[in-house]
Amino acid sequence: MQLLRKIAFPVSLVYALVVYVRNVLYDIGFFKSRSFKTPTICVGNLSVGGTGKTPMIEYLVKNLKDSYKVAVLSRGYGRKSNGFVQATVQSAVEEIGDEPFQILNKFSEITVAVDGDRCNGILNLEQSVGPDVILLDDAFQHRKVKPTFSILLTAYDNLYAKDWYLPTGNLRDAKKESRRAHMIVVTKCPGNLTGDDQHKIKKLLHPKTDQKVLFSTLQYDEELKSTTGHKNLGDLKGREVTLVTGIANPKPLMVYLKNKGLDLEHMEYRDHHFFSNSEIELFNSRSLVLTTEKDFARLKGKVKNLYYIRVKHVFLDEGATLLNTAIEGVMQ
Repeated sequence: MQLLRKIAFPVSLVYALVVYVRNVLYDIGFFKSRSFKTPTICVGNLSVGGTGKTPMIEYLVKNLKDSYKVAVLSRGYGRKSNGFVQATVQSAVEEIGDEPFQILNKFSEITVAVDGDRCNGILNLEQSVGPDVILLDDAFQHRKVKPTFSILLTAYDNLYAKDWYLPTGNLRDAKKESRRAHMIVVTKCPGNLTGDDQHKIKKLLHPKTDQKVLFSTLQYDEELKSTTGHKNLGDLKGREVTLVTGIANPKPLMVYLKNKGLDLEHMEYRDHHFFSNSEIELFNSRSLVLTTEKDFARLKGKVKNLYYIRVKHVFLDEGATLLNTAIEGVMQ
């Protein structure tokens, strides 16, 4: 795969040119960006997957839902429906996508909707729900919408400053577009990241003077959940455990579980993978299957002895306070 990516370098130059021209046309006003009366908070990245957008959306939901009427708008990647769909308790994962399905099941009191056309989605939400705030999941590159506040995520082990354009690298947008973000969050950091290390990363990212750079780490739950009961992570030591992942970057989870002393069989699939009947049959031949919360949405009710592990962002230093203060400023 790495060899193919290097061979595709000329293609990445063409892609970079297309991205550059598109952004210039937005910058000069040839393509229009639209603002909305409802405050919109965008969570996104410059690369393809693997930065923790869904846990960040969930973090914002938890902090906003008790005081405001919250709506989440996503593209609904991989769904088998078209256009605008406002999720209900009857919505299937195939109709709205795995990440919106996960959010809907965790926060039934908020509105979850999907639409590839973010402008159309916002208008529909304003008309049907009238939310106090709309959280835009994975929408940083969708410049038709000018969000009230943008949070740009970049993973500690794959900073956009060190990356290159698709298909040679993982960038889907230009590095300089980071200037449009109101706040940059470096995710998946080691919990013991020092101040000196943070300073080096900030220099590498070269933020604007008014851009805050925050650092967060992933925290996994010790309690594993299923539809039939719960287990403690420690209960899996010495057992045959199959880990099934269909996410962009399962490495942090693998490292965490191995550090916990688990001996794992890892079945790794591409991000948003919809599992086939033969794959389901394979999983059912295993004594215990552990998966991510996102993958659980696509495997629930199909695989026996299936458990999932939850993950959330935990900010280092004063990061949570800085983010929460900024979000409250948006809502004023």
